[in-house]
Amino acid sequence: MKEREKVAAHFQSSGTILANMSLPRYLNGNGLLRGMAMTSEIQSQLSKHNAVTIGGNLAVNGDEGGGAATAVFRHQLSEVSSVEVVASAGLRALIGVQTTRNLSSHSAATMGIAMSLKDGSLNLSNLWTRQLSETASGHIELTLGPHSSVTVGWQKKERRRSASGEVKFGTGSFETSVHYTHRFSPKSLGCIVGRVGSSSLEVEVGGGRKLSKFSSVRWLYIIGIQGISWKFELYRGGQKLIIPILLTRNLNPMFATGAFVVPASLYFVLKKLFIKPYYLRRNKQKALEEEEKTSAQVKEARAAAEKAQKLQQTVANRKRNKQLETGGLVIMRALYGNQRIVNNLKSSSETSFESTSEVIDVTIPLNFLVNDSGQLKLHEGVKKSGIMGFCDPYPGSPKELYVEYVYAGNQYKVWAGDYEELQIPQGSHRI
Repeated sequence: MKEREKVAAHFQSSGTILANMSLPRYLNGNGLLRGMAMTSEIQSQLSKHNAVTIGGNLAVNGDEGGGAATAVFRHQLSEVSSVEVVASAGLRALIGVQTTRNLSSHSAATMGIAMSLKDGSLNLSNLWTRQLSETASGHIELTLGPHSSVTVGWQKKERRRSASGEVKFGTGSFETSVHYTHRFSPKSLGCIVGRVGSSSLEVEVGGGRKLSKFSSVRWLYIIGIQGISWKFELYRGGQKLIIPILLTRNLNPMFATGAFVVPASLYFVLKKLFIKPYYLRRNKQKALEEEEKTSAQVKEARAAAEKAQKLQQTVANRKRNKQLETGGLVIMRALYGNQRIVNNLKSSSETSFESTSEVIDVTIPLNFLVNDSGQLKLHEGVKKSGIMGFCDPYPGSPKELYVEYVYAGNQYKVWAGDYEELQIPQGSHRI
């Protein structure tokens, strides 16, 4: 297990599978699948300052296909600067180098150069980023080469919502995109995306839900000049499965409305009738299993505490009798457990709480800990459930210790938190 964790700490993998489907193509008898693409990447931390990333991709579209392999070596020059060397073989074979440097605590710059091994053309890029506020940042990118462009972007990310926008101007094209995501709960979100450009005009609306700690799923409705589509996305760890489905190339208002309303309505019906009840049952079952497990652990801990108290009892009784003879410190009653229950003793001192499963009687262990000078001290920062003869009778809740004692013929009582210091006798405890 430790070896797996060690390997996972040095290697990180990610990948994407894209299955492009078309309903019009299927209705014409040409098959549902019109193309596929796969990408995979593995990153390894070679040392404190060096890392390497190796990746590749394959794509098939109709009767055409291609692929590429890429390797990136990254070296951290200092706390504020790094350099990367990139090499790629395949359809876009190239070699390049780029360096990044933090200009200040709020801004950074990246400069790179790449040469195509196919035609020898050079591509220069400069990227400047700046933190505009605690939740917002902006960037400007300048690219010079066969496809020169200027890009200006902005991002804002808060706890429940995030937004971003980008405008890109090229030598023969332009593109603008806007993204907005709102988290309705820790497990569900909604998003809307808009794109306008020289060759695109589309809007995406959809939502996603977290299925487990490592998995989530999303559904997107896309309408644009290329038609109406659905997109399904499944995320599992660093892996992604994306399935776009082209429904129609015709922008029919009735079909467009139905393509959005029907799946959304179906989801809400399924959520209310099946999904939500299922997760409620599963969470309830998990809670019951956890409660049974905790109950067994508490029972075992109580048995161990009772066994320890039997071992302490002879010495505790001898110390108690000696303190009674000299008018010293004698613990008359001590309870440890759920803070809420123990606190009730402040207003219900006549009520017996020993019978509840949320507290444990620790009179014997405290008498055992009284020293020959007639004093008792529990140190600060030490969890009291770890003391011999104690146990945690109610895991997951704050604990408190209640002590009634007599000293020199006077009665005293005191409450102490789980990690608080307790030193008795003290005059402030006198009733």
